[in-house]
Amino acid sequence: MTLTFTQAPAHIPHWIAGQPHAGTGERSAEVFDPALGAVARTLALASQADVEAAVAAARAAFPGWAAVTPQRRAKVLFRMQELVERYSKDIARLITREHGKTFPDAQGEVQRGLEVIEFACGIPQLLSGRYSDSVGGGIANWSQRMPLGVTAGITPFNFPFMVPMWMAPVAIACGNSFILKPSERDPSPSLLTAELFREAGLPDGVFNVLQGDKLAVDSLLQHPDVQAVSFVGSTPIARHIYETAARHGKRAQALGGAKNHMVVMPDADLDQAADALIGAAYGSAGERCMAISVAVAVGDIADELVAKVVERAHRLNIGDGETPGADMGPIVTAAARDRIRGCIDAGVREGATLVLDGRELTVPGRERGFFLGATLFDHVRPGMSIYEEEIFGPVLSVVRVGSFAEAVELINRHTYGNGVACFTRDGGTAQAFAQSVQVGMVGINVPIPVPMAWHSFGGWKQSLFGDHHAYGEEGVRFYTRYKSVMQRWPDSTAKGPEFVMPVNK
Repeated sequence: MTLTFTQAPAHIPHWIAGQPHAGTGERSAEVFDPALGAVARTLALASQADVEAAVAAARAAFPGWAAVTPQRRAKVLFRMQELVERYSKDIARLITREHGKTFPDAQGEVQRGLEVIEFACGIPQLLSGRYSDSVGGGIANWSQRMPLGVTAGITPFNFPFMVPMWMAPVAIACGNSFILKPSERDPSPSLLTAELFREAGLPDGVFNVLQGDKLAVDSLLQHPDVQAVSFVGSTPIARHIYETAARHGKRAQALGGAKNHMVVMPDADLDQAADALIGAAYGSAGERCMAISVAVAVGDIADELVAKVVERAHRLNIGDGETPGADMGPIVTAAARDRIRGCIDAGVREGATLVLDGRELTVPGRERGFFLGATLFDHVRPGMSIYEEEIFGPVLSVVRVGSFAEAVELINRHTYGNGVACFTRDGGTAQAFAQSVQVGMVGINVPIPVPMAWHSFGGWKQSLFGDHHAYGEEGVRFYTRYKSVMQRWPDSTAKGPEFVMPVNK
């Protein structure tokens, strides 16, 4: 089998009704290779006519796909699982060239997306309802979960394969059709995904890709045929997605920003904690919604912890993501790099101690690349912009507190509540932390506690808008409607009109 999109084309199209679609609009955008700092290809930006074509294809495909039994849908997903495994390196290479993360990190992203496909293969059991016989007057009652119709996913640049897989496999397994609007910064993995779905046997129009910007997003949010929208990105956009979708009568799950803390207790293994901070703060250049951006040092351990982080940060190998042994690649765009530099400038102005400064890093042979080095601030305080705001880059802030209670209070006061971690040897401390911290995902000696596919991903407070977390059983609930059926047959014992509620006597 030869697939077209294992290599990114010079001009990236949409994917509508099972085929590449050049688009009807005249607008386009540039897609960069961030390690080279150069334009690699161009991207078609959707017009209103393109949005209408994608929605029409998804709407036409929905009735037939919804009528397919869950077992047969699962067979398509099993084939998709096998194809993703076969082409995992091709997907990862596309991610590395357009996002910048290291190739091993990109392979890890593909694996985590694959796990959600594997979860969705169990859809026959996941959709099973409940049955109650003889609830009253010869009546039986059962429940079932029904697909919604046309659904859409709007996904971020930092995980161009994994996050779409949080959405599409579950939505499709439940019997919906799906439109993916990927980030315009790294759109190529979406086309290979579409091609793999087609090869897996998914009917045309069930999975579509709409390349675009705000026009495409707002058009999907307002379109009367789109029943539900999933989103992952920044909090301001998540709020806009949620409010606009609700105003137009749509179901929405919108995952927003984060400011993830890692508490290091005095009894923690400081070498283990420092290793965890290096990987969680600087992995993928900090461009993860689960990255640790605040280390909370409890008691008198801060000086030793900072020294261990500095020593490890000096050993980081920063370069092109396809260079063997690279620990960290570039920032996704020049604009993002410059914004992060501005955040570092603000931290200096506000009085934090700049221990490591990565603003002027250059990589030999990649001098035009969008690189930043590992940056570390100490003596950071609440109220500083580097503490309050999501930076989304390789910037770690150290906050010093005197006690466990202060650490928990600090975290619970923060606007965001996405992920958090606590490093300790004490079981009582771990239990108290897990139960008292007001954050959606908690790690105990685990710096990045991303739930497994059969659980669900989501934060609290300003990190999530909507009632449902992503993927897992929460995803099945989001992409289906609950239906209750009560049934009685004419030869039952009921006689004459009834004027009271049916009861079981």
